[in-house]
Amino acid sequence: MAKQNKTEVLVYIGTYTRKDSEGIYIYRLDPTSGALHLTGKATGLNNPSFLAFGPKGRYLYAVNEMAGSKGESSMGLSAFSIDARTGALTFLNHQSSCWAGPCHVSVDKTRRLAFVANYGGGTACVLPIDENGRLGSATDVIDYEGGTDNPEHLHGHTHSVTIDPSNRYAVIANLGLDKVMSYQIDFSQGKLIPSADPCWVQLKKGAGPRHFRFHPSGDYGYVINELDSTLTAFAYDKAKGTLTEVQTLSTLPKDFEGKSYCAAVHISPSGKHLYGSNRGHDSIAIFAIDENTGKLTCIGYEPTQGKYPRSFAIDPSGDFLLVAHQNSDTVVTFRVDQQTGKLTPTGQVTKVSVPVCVRMLTFPT
Repeated sequence: MAKQNKTEVLVYIGTYTRKDSEGIYIYRLDPTSGALHLTGKATGLNNPSFLAFGPKGRYLYAVNEMAGSKGESSMGLSAFSIDARTGALTFLNHQSSCWAGPCHVSVDKTRRLAFVANYGGGTACVLPIDENGRLGSATDVIDYEGGTDNPEHLHGHTHSVTIDPSNRYAVIANLGLDKVMSYQIDFSQGKLIPSADPCWVQLKKGAGPRHFRFHPSGDYGYVINELDSTLTAFAYDKAKGTLTEVQTLSTLPKDFEGKSYCAAVHISPSGKHLYGSNRGHDSIAIFAIDENTGKLTCIGYEPTQGKYPRSFAIDPSGDFLLVAHQNSDTVVTFRVDQQTGKLTPTGQVTKVSVPVCVRMLTFPT
């Protein structure tokens, strides 16, 4: 891998390795055209689907999204160091996430703890990180029981754990329970403590909360609901770490009649716009954010030019949005109008086998 320039952005793409994918792919983003240029990859991995960077971009963590039984070592979290000159990945170690189907990981700002959502097992797991970026054995596992009346979702399917801007609280989206939960982080014990009684907000039955995102101001939070294709906006109490629902609205046009499921949600660096992906409608839904109330107004929908947009990401400058299509094996680049929030295809399409997660890193950091 060639040495990177100071202003470059590197794009790391996690995949499912069930077809011909080799693992995690690393690209350089062309700041003019939005094209992706392959610079390296990390191979020999099992389904390194969802990715997260450690603080200052020194480490990367990837879930190994595997089915199995409680405690199996193959499913869990893998740690990598990031080469400070090239951005290349070096495997450090692997730890079990204690249950099946790890699907999401986040790392706190001090790089002391990693938080894993186990979709298959319906648990949230906390793993300590040592000074060299390596993972230790789990210090906490929260097990959720119950589920919705949907026969396909009879258990507490934990789908994401998101750290708040203050680095004091963690928000857990539980698809199976239709709840968004808030916990205080106990760094000394590596545990999650309920932030209130109750520590959760109950959403509409069958909503299926999936991924959560905080507004840059820290005053609001948003969860995208997979099963009923909606977005829910919350007011966020920074002192208590609690959420209050203020709005829920659809991510789909009123005249859409097919099947569609939401996936990812992101907010522009300016905090002015929010984007959500629709798998089935195969679009990015675009919303304006009222920065006084946190409420959303739909601006429109941009076809993603691929099938099943599982993940997307906005580059640090806010100029480009990259969409990963799980079912058509492509990553498509769009240019972002930062004033209106609207998206325009650049014509740049990159072939990647079963892309699941897109993460960007300003390099060197």
